[in-house]
Amino acid sequence: MIVSLRLRLLLWLLIPLTVYVVISTTSTYDSAVASADLVQDRSLLASARMIAGQVGWQDGAPEVNVPPAALELFATPSHDEVYYQVLMDDESLLAGRPDFPADVDFSIIAPAYATTTFNNQSLRTVTYVRALYDNGTLRMVAVSVGQSLRGHQELLNELWQPALHRQIIMLLLAIALVVVGLTIELRPLLRMTDELASRDPNSLTPLRAGELQIELRPIVEAINQYIQRLNTQVAVQKRFIADAAHQLRTPLTLIDSQIQFARQLNAPERLPQVLQALQDSSRSMTDLTNKLLQLSQAEASNGVAFPRRPIELVALTATVLEELVSLAQRKHIDLGMEVAIDSAWAMGSQALFSGMLMNLIDNALRYTPEHGKVTAAVTQVAQEIIITVADNGPGIPAEARERVFERFYRNAAPDQHGAGLGMAIVKEIVQSAQGSITLGADQNGTGLTVTVMLPACAAPSAG
Repeated sequence: MIVSLRLRLLLWLLIPLTVYVVISTTSTYDSAVASADLVQDRSLLASARMIAGQVGWQDGAPEVNVPPAALELFATPSHDEVYYQVLMDDESLLAGRPDFPADVDFSIIAPAYATTTFNNQSLRTVTYVRALYDNGTLRMVAVSVGQSLRGHQELLNELWQPALHRQIIMLLLAIALVVVGLTIELRPLLRMTDELASRDPNSLTPLRAGELQIELRPIVEAINQYIQRLNTQVAVQKRFIADAAHQLRTPLTLIDSQIQFARQLNAPERLPQVLQALQDSSRSMTDLTNKLLQLSQAEASNGVAFPRRPIELVALTATVLEELVSLAQRKHIDLGMEVAIDSAWAMGSQALFSGMLMNLIDNALRYTPEHGKVTAAVTQVAQEIIITVADNGPGIPAEARERVFERFYRNAAPDQHGAGLGMAIVKEIVQSAQGSITLGADQNGTGLTVTVMLPACAAPSAG
């Protein structure tokens, strides 16, 4: 396979040009052959007619006097050989070569042309027949004239070889211009290549199109779009690392302080209390770490390469509710599910959708007081799946509802545990599934109702 752009473009130009040169040269050659034949045939016929005009009667017998001018018509620098024959209808020879290679048909009045071989060389001949009258007697006389083809070939070469040379020069000039033109036109692309090669590895600034041709600018635009996506991903990763470092510092410092306190503790009876505090801090850090990993996965799910497949949300919601039943029972919360459809399919990741539902329902259970009520519902309207999680807790003020999607923002009492990442994770997962999320209150203006709307997809085939 040819990988050179110059060579490939050159071939695209050379193939039609070569075909054109072949066709044009063939046509020119055919025209040159016809012209050379016409010139030679006219000279032969003029000579035959001139000789035939000199045939007459003398003392009752035909005779001929061949004028020198009849043969001087063939005087050429190539020194062609000329032969002639004057033959009566009774096969008697009046003049010329008796072995002239011509088959004479006295019944044909029109000039007859032929190409034959004589004396080991090609010969072009013409036979001209005319009638002779003498005292009522009709006789036929045939004059045949032949000429070798050296002058014919020289004339042919003079007619078509200059055209062939012009075509070859045009082809070579086209090749040279294509090579030079491509070299000049590819310079902006080569400069862009050099710019990329000399860049700092950490530089993600867009490329400049500069003098790049319109046809090549989509390449730069595609590269810049890719750079922009890389910038977004790098920014997300940097933000995640900064958030993780910031948020993990506090529980780690707390655990270190508790360990130091335990080492300096002189009252053994207080050790279980310190260990419980250490365990609580460890669980908080584990929960924070898990939330950060979920957030990282949710952010990564916005990438094109993230695997997606149809997920059934009714059964998934029921499964998540079963996992959180123990938490609801500890707080005596009425945890239920309302569903009017058998299945609801959306395109995404089961792990992420499970994390989305887990965060929504877990948040509702945590912020709903004891003996409260939390209800999850799944419905479908046209091509849209609607998931709602409603509780009768304290709710969120309207002015703070947008802020709950910010990372580490907590609209909770100081004694309530949480990392402030749950709703940020939910929003990232919903956005990656091309959905939307809204917060509101119930009909009485109390509690909190979270509504997630996702595009529906077809159920996978049984096969």
